[in-house]
Amino acid sequence: MPAVDEIQESEKLFVPRGRHKIEIVKSTTDVSLAPNYTLPEVAFIGTSNVGKSSLIKALFNKVPNIERSRLVRVSSTPGHTKTMNFFQVGQAFSLVDMPGYGINQPQSFVEMVEGYLKNRKNLCKTFVLLDGEAGLSHWDKIAIKMMEEFGRPYVLVMTKIDKMLDAEKLRSVVGVKNLRDRLSSSCCFPQPFLVSSLTCEGIGLVQCYIAYVTGNIRLQSL
Repeated sequence: MPAVDEIQESEKLFVPRGRHKIEIVKSTTDVSLAPNYTLPEVAFIGTSNVGKSSLIKALFNKVPNIERSRLVRVSSTPGHTKTMNFFQVGQAFSLVDMPGYGINQPQSFVEMVEGYLKNRKNLCKTFVLLDGEAGLSHWDKIAIKMMEEFGRPYVLVMTKIDKMLDAEKLRSVVGVKNLRDRLSSSCCFPQPFLVSSLTCEGIGLVQCYIAYVTGNIRLQSL
């Protein structure tokens, strides 16, 4: 567990100041048109109703006027994100909001996402979001197996935990760990993150982990 001062230091990366700007630099369905920079990158992917945009908004919740800005758009319609949206966070790292998978996924999803995961050299970690309230879906299992097949490092994030009882949280975490163990995963971070975009529970830990995997902070506990 990171120390309080490490979490606070990491949080600063998610707040614009001076030349440290936070902005969307590209939205595209074509991997070849992705920004050509060497910044360490993290990607967020999940089902079309997992709350991915809400989580990204929570990560950047201290960006001034985020409700009116075009930085993060949260829609009530599942599957709103149809493109890969690239956020540049100063010169620290970039973050990619991937289209949601499942019933509402865009037609170009497989080509787009597989092309990105296979070829994006500066990708440090993929955050695979799971709906904590609904539990592991068929689509989630396909996504996790895809990450294993490509050999890409990833971490599992359970969303909407504010809607779950403690017993449900425990049952979901055990289910996720059992799946990971069955895959004998060497790519998955051993500890899933539990988050709520509504209460911001767990958001500081995700911010800290992003800062760590992108090389922007050293953690004494890891």
